[in-house]
Amino acid sequence: MLARSYLRASTDEQDATRARDQVERFAAEHGLVIAGTYVENESGAKLVRPELFRLLADSRPGDVLLIEQVDRLSRLTTADWQRLRSDLDARQIRVVALDLPTSWMLATPADDFTGRMFAAVNGMMLDVLAAVARKDYEDRRRRQAQGQAKAKAEGKYKGRAENLARNDGIAAMLRSRASWSTIQAATGCSRATVAKIAKRLPPKAVDEPV
Repeated sequence: MLARSYLRASTDEQDATRARDQVERFAAEHGLVIAGTYVENESGAKLVRPELFRLLADSRPGDVLLIEQVDRLSRLTTADWQRLRSDLDARQIRVVALDLPTSWMLATPADDFTGRMFAAVNGMMLDVLAAVARKDYEDRRRRQAQGQAKAKAEGKYKGRAENLARNDGIAAMLRSRASWSTIQAATGCSRATVAKIAKRLPPKAVDEPV
């Protein structure tokens, strides 16, 4: 059975491939063949994520979307999560998460009845965990905003420090005419970050995005 693993981290400073070995071990233990690995540094609260959409486009009916945790797939609002769920259902893609044991049976269903039963249970559990992931996201954002407001009031807030060494490297690669895709692969940064650095350089010093 074919699986496509999806590895996500929220920011460029986080390692999106952190769980890769764990996901690949799980696949091997459950008889899944990983046909592709899709990695990106994008917020799980955003529905539009290039690598996730590429995974969906590459998948075929019956393929497994393999993730470490449900929150790697979604920290979406209820409306956006339902849109994503509908897309997954329409494409007949099965979501298997390492932190959701009910989903493991979807990888190796004993028979059609058992498969349908676990699909129903798993769908309900996915909805619950997606809602929990969204609440966790909103709680953390609220606490972060409260902390920033307090720090600003005390004159202590300076914002997140820029990764100067990495960004200097991106600028150097842009000047050497490296493609944006090559830069992303080499640095693990998002396309938005490459675009931000590109805007700082003279227009003729940078090639068009590739």
